[in-house]
Amino acid sequence: MLLIYNEKTNPYFNLAMEEYFLKNTKEDIFLLWRNESAIIVGKNQNTLSEINYDYVKDNNIKVVRRQSGGGAVFHDLGNICFTFISCNNNSFSDFKRFTLPIIEALKGLGINAEFSGRNDLLIDGKKFSGNAQYNYKNKVMHHGTLLFSSQINDISDALKVKASKFEGKSVKSVKSRVTNISEHLENPMDVLEFKNYLMAFIANNDNSSSFYQMSQEDIDNINLLVEDKYSTWDWNFGISPKYSLSNELKYDGGNVEFNLNVEKGIISDIKFFGDFFGKEDVSFIESKLKNIKHNEESIRIVLSDIEINNYFLGCNIDVLVKGIMGVK
Repeated sequence: MLLIYNEKTNPYFNLAMEEYFLKNTKEDIFLLWRNESAIIVGKNQNTLSEINYDYVKDNNIKVVRRQSGGGAVFHDLGNICFTFISCNNNSFSDFKRFTLPIIEALKGLGINAEFSGRNDLLIDGKKFSGNAQYNYKNKVMHHGTLLFSSQINDISDALKVKASKFEGKSVKSVKSRVTNISEHLENPMDVLEFKNYLMAFIANNDNSSSFYQMSQEDIDNINLLVEDKYSTWDWNFGISPKYSLSNELKYDGGNVEFNLNVEKGIISDIKFFGDFFGKEDVSFIESKLKNIKHNEESIRIVLSDIEINNYFLGCNIDVLVKGIMGVK
């Protein structure tokens, strides 16, 4: 098994790194890595319904879709991610096989962790690790989070779903009580010391393991994946399952209800209702917004050429953008 100790913290790069090694190696691999602040959403999720849009925007938190299913998770530098890539095609859905080394490593630090439910690890009934898997040809990629010293409040705020109503077939995240590993250590250590300990533990318990340093060719190919896929709106937001959004905002001129249908990230239909006044018919704006991407940049470009006050008396572009994006 190849051991890769990755020090890069760009979430676009790190998610692309997983795919690159999954699809371009013939050996089993174990990776350890960390992300700067980011929300990682499951492959089958509606991204906008999983995030607190305003909080994510204001705090410059990257949002990245992963290859595996499951729910959305928040990453920061206090969280360590681990990835097993296995050539054993009988391993899909065998979560215990890949989490057992983590549990054993924690026992070495005096922590009694346990596997729970379909894919979680707990300490004293609180979750510190969520896990997911992805199958590719004859391989399985298993990856998980390890909350070590994460900012718990940031996790809650970034993933807090607003009162906007999203309806669709996407997989919803399940919120859990969480804890940090560092709170349960008999002897304190920082997150990088723990990362080093974990890598050494895996290495010492696998006689066939050897360390692998990413080559410049590896890095260049991963960066191509970042550019073509993992940093794009189309991957991170656009491939969300078909969904409907209902939202309502009150502003100085009245109330506006926003009702829209989105398919493959594109607004297929949108309607405004409310007790607002306007000298022009809002159907003009509705027609302009059809068939554009459901993202802030695209919406602002369309609305920037329209005198909003003529359609929504006392309103402005910021109010409409918030409403269409599902922000309260």
